[in-house]
Amino acid sequence: MRVIPIADSSAPAAGGCDEDTGEVRPVKLPLARRDFLKGSGLLFGSLVAGTLLAGLAPSTSWALELKKLSADDGAALMAMGRVLYPHEKLPDAVYALLAKDLDAKAAGDAEAAKLLADGIAALNKAAGGSFAKASEAQRLDIVRGLEGTPFFGTVRGQCITSLYDNDMAYAVFGYPGASWEKGGYITRGFQDLQWLPAPPAEASPPPYMG
Repeated sequence: MRVIPIADSSAPAAGGCDEDTGEVRPVKLPLARRDFLKGSGLLFGSLVAGTLLAGLAPSTSWALELKKLSADDGAALMAMGRVLYPHEKLPDAVYALLAKDLDAKAAGDAEAAKLLADGIAALNKAAGGSFAKASEAQRLDIVRGLEGTPFFGTVRGQCITSLYDNDMAYAVFGYPGASWEKGGYITRGFQDLQWLPAPPAEASPPPYMG
């Protein structure tokens, strides 16, 4: 079985968008055999066949190595991320980036590692076993109960970059990449949104081109 090893989301983008047209290119993640991925925990799964990401990626199977946290810890953080920022269109592979980034913090900071360990333990205790396997309603109640804690703030804050600053999320949401240095979006696909209703003509006057 061949899998996509998910790289650190803080690393340079492997895919990205075309600099001239703004078109999102295929997610060109390198392939590796699963037995090359070693660590304290391993998260893995599959992209749903027929979805956008499945068509862009070189394989529908993905894997992610954790250095400090266990696979169960990673699954709990992924589930918490979905409670905080629920997106049906985002696959587990994107939420796994949250677990990877938090794992990196835990691996480099003993205090962060303890905060995450205690927080995950609190999630599982409140769920009566496994937070990741609890019902959606139960997970929501549990996370609400932790609102205001340092653990809650740490996970929620990491979600912002982990879930949205990566090629997979860009492809799902249709973000073509930065264009400010190219004069903005007016001539680079500003009018091509497919996921929002078209505005009335009076709300969208002809652009000022200088």
